[in-house]
Amino acid sequence: MPIADAAFLFVAGFLSGVVNAIAGGGTFLTFGAMTLTGVPPIVANATSSITQFPGYVTSAMAYWREIRADWREAVKVGVLSLIGGVSGSLLLLSMSNPGFRTLVPWLLLAATAIFAAGPLLRPKNLHAEQPIGPLGLFGQFATSIYGGFFGAGMGIMTLAVLGLSKGGDYHKLNALKNFLAMLIAAVAIIVFASGDVVGWPQAAVMVPAGAIGGYSGVWIARRVPQSLIRTLVIAVGALLTIYYFVTG
Repeated sequence: MPIADAAFLFVAGFLSGVVNAIAGGGTFLTFGAMTLTGVPPIVANATSSITQFPGYVTSAMAYWREIRADWREAVKVGVLSLIGGVSGSLLLLSMSNPGFRTLVPWLLLAATAIFAAGPLLRPKNLHAEQPIGPLGLFGQFATSIYGGFFGAGMGIMTLAVLGLSKGGDYHKLNALKNFLAMLIAAVAIIVFASGDVVGWPQAAVMVPAGAIGGYSGVWIARRVPQSLIRTLVIAVGALLTIYYFVTG
């Protein structure tokens, strides 16, 4: 890997950690940076799952008390999410790079729209907490398939599904969301690694950069408005979408 590419990926990984800590949307940066350096789109997508995984783990650990308090439902929805995550990952492996490349601009367009609508999708006036019903389970299963296949915007989609179907305290919903995202990313990594579609040199550069960025994001969050970070992420998503439509 050229030094210039490694430096570019390190910066992208660092910034992805920063924006994930503040507003989410780091996948736009990691996926976009890798494809711009010539990494095939399937490999870039698979490697992005690895770069985001440490953040999911630490977030789930921070919410472990809330997850453990409702562990039966967490296990039930977690198993369903594992099945969906495996299905989405295997679906990605079944595609060729040219085939997946034709879907990339549409996936980025959808993910950018979901991220832009995030504040509207975030549950506000939650109803009383209740068990997740069949419709909620189906929604989470569909979300987990998407998460295993692509992943950008998965957290926002999961939180919306849980808020509409389960209700209750927002932090409990966010805890379950982080737990499910960790599981989906974990099985996706196993499938992608076994399918030999992971760019390990790129991951070796971006994972530590993302960890540093995640830590720095806390400091930056106290000084930079979240709305500004969200606007920048949406702009990156929109530019990448236009780029892939034009070059497709």
